[in-house]
Amino acid sequence: MNTVIACGGTGGHLFPGLAVAEVLRSRGHDVMLFVSEKEIDALAMTGREEFRFERLPTVGLPSLFSPKILGFTGRFAESLRLCRGVYKKFKPHAVLGMGGFTSTAPVLAGKMGGVPTFVHESNAIPGKANKITARMVRAVLLGFKECAPFFQNARTEVTGTPIRKELRPMDQKLAREKLGLRPDLPTVLVMGGSQGATGINQAVIKALPLLQGTAFQVIHLAGTREERLVADNYQREKIPAYVGAFHHAMEEPYSAADFAIARSGAASLAELAAFSLPAILIPYPYAAEDHQTRNAEIFVRAGAALLLKESDLTAELLAQKIRELLDHPQQRQRLAEVSARLAPKNAAALVVETMERYTQSNHDARL
Repeated sequence: MNTVIACGGTGGHLFPGLAVAEVLRSRGHDVMLFVSEKEIDALAMTGREEFRFERLPTVGLPSLFSPKILGFTGRFAESLRLCRGVYKKFKPHAVLGMGGFTSTAPVLAGKMGGVPTFVHESNAIPGKANKITARMVRAVLLGFKECAPFFQNARTEVTGTPIRKELRPMDQKLAREKLGLRPDLPTVLVMGGSQGATGINQAVIKALPLLQGTAFQVIHLAGTREERLVADNYQREKIPAYVGAFHHAMEEPYSAADFAIARSGAASLAELAAFSLPAILIPYPYAAEDHQTRNAEIFVRAGAALLLKESDLTAELLAQKIRELLDHPQQRQRLAEVSARLAPKNAAALVVETMERYTQSNHDARL
């Protein structure tokens, strides 16, 4: 099966797409990836020579009354032309869009060519791109069952959100050693998604002076813009920390940490659950349809996480919640056990098996 996966634009689309690509290749299928022109995509594809990929010049859909609509239309038309050109040579048997407007042109090109098409929606509330492309696909594959009511007119299959095969728990002491951290101190992971998060960075910086006298260390993935600022603040407060813009081998920080302070994009939640990590979730307040809050609420209702809205966030409140989890290992353990139960089970394989099933029925119908 020649399969196209359109998965660029954010880590939340890209990394689950790579996870599906890994399973497809392991099952003998050929894979072509479409990614965006963003820096995150270029970084993620570094060292992934096993995958063929093409960059598409797509941008998010602006308001229909915005002057930017003309630029969007031109770039979309160029993406569609590129996809159709690639399909003539690659001859796909299936096209999977992982969400975002990088996936819309490939799915539409597949539909126009009579190829079985699919989209995966990781979040509890679907994005604009998937709402549009859902009308063109054989099935919508879901990260959360709570999302199914948004796709009344489409077939839905709950698969969970795929995570990459290298994201497997490792020995905690070894992970801390690799990051230059002490093996014996409680460890907090702070991360803001694939592009960092100013709101989380600033909140943590302001909370640090209130945590003096508490024995702990931090892994803080701050994004490129604020890496230096964040590192300077840990040094000033004399709190041991590993600070980076991002980290390629995420199995290390996930394994080293006792709990996380994080955004609540679906891919991040799937990864936290895979490592049984409790979390203080601070949803990105400007996410479309406030979907990160909806994602977080699923974990909070289950008892796997605490929720702090950025609008309510103060240094005192964040410091209180951090100290609460540091001082109560039994509470952390309870949260961790529930988090582990929410981890997607073989989501990438389920996505591939679902596509194989629908594509096989298409093949049989032709025969």
